[in-house]
Amino acid sequence: MTDKTKDLIDAFVRGQLGRREFLSRSARLGAGAALTTGLLGSAASRAIAQDADIDWQKHKGTSIKLLLNKHPYADAMIANLEAFKTMTGMDVTYDVFPEDVYFDKVTAALSSGSSEYDAFMTGAYQTWSYGPAGWVVDLNEYIKDSTKTSAKWAWDDVLPNLRASTAWSGVPGEALGSGAAKQWALPWAFELNSVSYNKRLFDQMGVTPPENLEDLAAKAEKITKDGKVYGVGVRGSRSWATIHPGFLSGYVNFGANDFTVQDGVLKAAMNSAEAKQFTSQWVKMIQTSGPKNWSTYTWYQVGNDLGAGASAMIFDADILGYFQNNGDTKEKGNIGFHPFKANPAASQPTPNVWIWSLAMSTYSKNKDAAWYFLQWATSKEHDLFGATKMDMVNPVRNSVWENEDFKGRMTQNAGYVEQFQASAPGAKIYFTPQPLFFDVTTEWAATLQRMVANEVPVDEGLDQLVESINGQLQSAGLQ
Repeated sequence: MTDKTKDLIDAFVRGQLGRREFLSRSARLGAGAALTTGLLGSAASRAIAQDADIDWQKHKGTSIKLLLNKHPYADAMIANLEAFKTMTGMDVTYDVFPEDVYFDKVTAALSSGSSEYDAFMTGAYQTWSYGPAGWVVDLNEYIKDSTKTSAKWAWDDVLPNLRASTAWSGVPGEALGSGAAKQWALPWAFELNSVSYNKRLFDQMGVTPPENLEDLAAKAEKITKDGKVYGVGVRGSRSWATIHPGFLSGYVNFGANDFTVQDGVLKAAMNSAEAKQFTSQWVKMIQTSGPKNWSTYTWYQVGNDLGAGASAMIFDADILGYFQNNGDTKEKGNIGFHPFKANPAASQPTPNVWIWSLAMSTYSKNKDAAWYFLQWATSKEHDLFGATKMDMVNPVRNSVWENEDFKGRMTQNAGYVEQFQASAPGAKIYFTPQPLFFDVTTEWAATLQRMVANEVPVDEGLDQLVESINGQLQSAGLQ
């Protein structure tokens, strides 16, 4: 790298050049896109180090190891990792596993007390088991320590609902982020659930994006009857992952809860009047307009059908639509995005969220060094790098959503920024935290399968579900 290229990049990072001028001058200097991407990451890290109130070289020579899920967010971090190594003098190694085995790898490492991994990717739901078991560190002790955490890290810049959704006291039924909540993980990037649709097809048919669940079901049925594609894709496999995206987002929009707390006792609430109303509409929608093999559908099938033009729309993660719109798919560039209130009487959308987060193992022998990595990986600078140079959407920081380069990039996805702005205020984890989360949601998904298959009426199926779950809570000493 020439001195002129280095100076140009540093000026851009400091905000002294606009994006258009930076790109123009980079091209004149012969700096290609790949080189520029790497150098921007290094320049941002230099800016952190030069303007630091902590010593980023404190753990120079230390090596830490990460356990990662194969995901675009991990790809963004790996692409920028040399910047962290240069800034800190630390070495970072990692193992990457596909998601179908990843969480088993995490559980095996933590439950055995292994010190092999210092930090790892996790979802917030998983920490409801890891935290109370003592497997992960409460990161509040680092966040609040000014000798180890730079004020410029700006924890308050992270969206407040995400900070709260990754913190829990460990008391079953107690709200996330409340009371003596422990910060079991740091939000890294996330997804909220809204409608992604085939804009080309909708325009051809003269159909507008759905405004509520009744409207969605009617339009999905109309499209399905046309015979070319099916109307709406939603998940259906016997898994917690079927309940958490579109289903729970619509469910809570109707005022339904998964649990209630009565006199300090946790009670299943899936058979409330609101829950039965929503579930009846959901089941009918799948029966009339969903995919033929709905009960096998996961994230992958829902997304792939939208990208292949086999489905007209999905009610699922906004980033799932984003990847189909920007990847190597048949419908690339044709996917539109729309905020969605399932209940027409609701004041705003209530998207449940999935938050890929970073956590620290209790068994790490290099906790302070691992914290320096976590601090860098969740920094404004890395979040901006991942969001503008890679596919690290949705970013978790307000400052990135306000960044003009990022907004300019996202406007290439019709309606994406608008759906985010409308949805984000109500976006959080809506599940009641409790240690039987995976057992409960898996049984909930199995009950949903039975109802869609007409093996049990909706009202009866939900009554049976509540009775079963309350029995499990009693057996676990939670009632």
